[in-house]
Amino acid sequence: MADLEISTLHASLTDRALNSMNFLNEISHHYPEAISLAAGRPTEEFFDLDDIPRYLSRFAAHLRERGLDEPTVRRTILQYGRTKGIVHELVSRNLAVDEDIHVAPEAIVVTAGCQEAMLLTLRALRADATDVLLAIAPAYVGITGAARVVDLPMLPVPDLDELLAVVKAARADGLRPRGFYVMPDFANPSGRRLDLATRHRLLEIAAAEDLLLLEDNPYGLFPAAGVDRLPTLKALDTERRVVYLGSFAKTGLPGARVGYVVADQTVSTGGLFADELSKLKSMVTVNTSPIAQAVIGGKLLDCDFSLTAANQREREIYADNLRVLTDGLAARFPGGEISWTVPSGGFFVVVTVPFAVDDALLTKSAREYGVLWTPMSHFYDTDAPVNALRLSCSAVTPAELQVGLDRLAAFITDQLVLST
Repeated sequence: MADLEISTLHASLTDRALNSMNFLNEISHHYPEAISLAAGRPTEEFFDLDDIPRYLSRFAAHLRERGLDEPTVRRTILQYGRTKGIVHELVSRNLAVDEDIHVAPEAIVVTAGCQEAMLLTLRALRADATDVLLAIAPAYVGITGAARVVDLPMLPVPDLDELLAVVKAARADGLRPRGFYVMPDFANPSGRRLDLATRHRLLEIAAAEDLLLLEDNPYGLFPAAGVDRLPTLKALDTERRVVYLGSFAKTGLPGARVGYVVADQTVSTGGLFADELSKLKSMVTVNTSPIAQAVIGGKLLDCDFSLTAANQREREIYADNLRVLTDGLAARFPGGEISWTVPSGGFFVVVTVPFAVDDALLTKSAREYGVLWTPMSHFYDTDAPVNALRLSCSAVTPAELQVGLDRLAAFITDQLVLST
């Protein structure tokens, strides 16, 4: 039997970022009776298996309307497909309708989830050992893990006001910042939203410093009640400084695993950055499942390209749950010793406590109190203790939220006693 020494494998395999998702997924399976305030999954309330054949039929009809004969329709959906995707034109129309983003379909690469979009983009940008990626701290663990896989070091930006200083300091150290990863709307994990002035300022810095902005936007369609949507960075982008990372996981069907990247920047060869990304994709996944794309394409056709309209029920659920969550925290922790964020949309609330939060405490919470959450330490690229946890309100009912909050309050109260 051949045994492999871990030290001889890629260094990312022992990195904490790559262990995070597996750990968080596995603990939910180990404690299936626990109420999960951890998973950032969309609500399952409106999932319907009968929609799948309907979406497939709708997309097939669309191909026929374009003049394709039956063998070509079958081949398009069931055979190996175009590397850049078969629903790129529909994605382009959706972006125009929902986001006022107007890009040519050829600037879009349809990917196997947004995670592949991140990986392809970072792989292309990482040219040599001086290249680095900047990201606001705390950052989505998926981007941290993708950066590890392609050997692209990440530099944390403690606050957006410090972005310019971090860029200049990196260059003074002989490094080359290739991009700044940002979620402008209801970020995972912080829930933070950038105001319009900050968005314009980011674009100004990107232009002045010759920096790409990698905009990730999974939660932009879900502002809280009474909160207006803001234009994405890409919608405001007039100099093609923004690479836009998109996903249909929260707004379409997560099981389809369909995402995309808008890469309309030109390269010195005269082509598009999207064309370069497609070369990488052809060696990673060959193409995104045409059947999955057809399902998403059918959904886009079914809703006349407006996922904003198609997700109105989901938006109301998330807004109501967010209110239940923050009001519930206020009712259970009136003394001020525990604090939390009150985001203006999205799925996530960060709770700050006077003790370090780690995976061992999460396991204790799941086993003894029956409630799951996410240690905020998973979102920092450091081993330093973090006194905070993230709650998600997207995949639970209001009644489950109340029970989960009761259990969380009992856990935190007991920990406060033990930590004094």
